[in-house]
Amino acid sequence: MLKISELSAHYGSVQALHHVNVQVNEGEIVTLIGANGAGKSTLMNTIFGYPRASGGSIAFEGRDITKRPSHEIAKFDIAIVPEGRRIFQRMTVMENLLMGDTSRDRRTSQDLERMVGMFPILGNRASQRAGTLSGGEQQMLAIARALMSHPRLLLLDEPSLGLAPIYIKKIFSVIRELNTQYGMTVLLVEQNAHHALRVAHRGYVLQHGHIALEGDGRSLLADPAVRAAYLEGDTTQLDAA
Repeated sequence: MLKISELSAHYGSVQALHHVNVQVNEGEIVTLIGANGAGKSTLMNTIFGYPRASGGSIAFEGRDITKRPSHEIAKFDIAIVPEGRRIFQRMTVMENLLMGDTSRDRRTSQDLERMVGMFPILGNRASQRAGTLSGGEQQMLAIARALMSHPRLLLLDEPSLGLAPIYIKKIFSVIRELNTQYGMTVLLVEQNAHHALRVAHRGYVLQHGHIALEGDGRSLLADPAVRAAYLEGDTTQLDAA
C-alpha cells in the first residue's frame, strides 16, 4: 500500500533522513521506533509533503505522491494524527469532529455515532471546548477527527506521548481494534517501543535518519540490541551493538 524508497529529506542544510526504505502492506500495523531526533516525525511529515523529499520516492497504492501537495495527498484516503495532536482548541469537541469529515457524500451522523461508540467520553463532552480536555482526551479526539475522513491508511505520530498509563492503554487498544475489526492499515511512530512492537505486525528501528533494523514485531521485541536501547533505558546505539 505504501512504499518509501531511498527517501532523503533535509531541513535547510541539515539532512534528517538518509536513503530510508519502508514498506507498509495493506492490513498491517507497521511501527517505526527510535530515540528523540532519530527522524521518525520527519519521515511521517515527509509522506505528507513537509518537508519535501530531497531524494527517493513515496508511492501509495502504486501512485507516486512524492511531489504532490499535502491537500492532494489527503484525498488519497490517507489521514495523519500529528505529534502534539493539533486539535482546534477554541472549537468544541463536536466542531473538531466535523472538521475531519472531508466528504459530503457520507452520512456524517453515522460517523459521529461510530466515533462516540469508540470514544464515549467524546459524546459526553461534545459541547465542551477541545482545549479544556485532558491530554488523553485530546488524543482520542485527534484520532477520531482523523477517522471521520474514512482513511484506508492511518498515520499516527507519537500517540502516547505525555499521556497517563490509563490513556496509553486505551490508545493502543483502539489501534488494535481499528486493525482487527475494520482492517485499517496503520503506520505508527512511537517512542514507547514496548507497546508499539506488541501491537505491530512489523517494525523498523530508525537511528540518525537511517534504518538500523527491521523485522516482525515479536522478533524486534526480543532482539537484545532493541531491548538494551529502547526497552531497558540503555542508550547503547544499535549500530555499535
